[in-house]
Amino acid sequence: MAKRDTYEAKFEAILLPITEKFQVEIYDVEYVKEGSEWYLRAYIDKEGGVTIDDCENVSRAVSEVMDQDDFIPEAYILEVSSPGLGRTLKKDKHLQKSIGDEVEIKTYKPIEKQKEFSGILSAFDADTITIVTDEETEQEMTFNRSDVALIRLALDF
Repeated sequence: MAKRDTYEAKFEAILLPITEKFQVEIYDVEYVKEGSEWYLRAYIDKEGGVTIDDCENVSRAVSEVMDQDDFIPEAYILEVSSPGLGRTLKKDKHLQKSIGDEVEIKTYKPIEKQKEFSGILSAFDADTITIVTDEETEQEMTFNRSDVALIRLALDF
């Protein structure tokens, strides 16, 4: 397991009882380098959306535990936030919750001369993701998951 994966798994294990205490769920965690800085991020969510108070409560509690169990030797910035409206759907649990929602898909290589698609997420499995691109005609497109660079909820204004 890569260092990043190990850190993320351990952080998620520390975070879980804290999020349960504050009645929010872990949407995702990530340990990433941006520029010269390392970031340890927790994205939390709950029905109806999280508030700044939710983020602050979780941040304070997890910061205390992380100060005691200092398992990451590099300096890092700890962030706790909402995954946002146009959230990336990285895991199967994210896709499952988003069945019936409008999504945007970006592919690594062009498919039929384009790399960006949108539609209603209708199905997925271990290998594919299917969207309805035209609700009137029920036209569908199925993508190999290995071809999908990004899938996120569409912002609808």
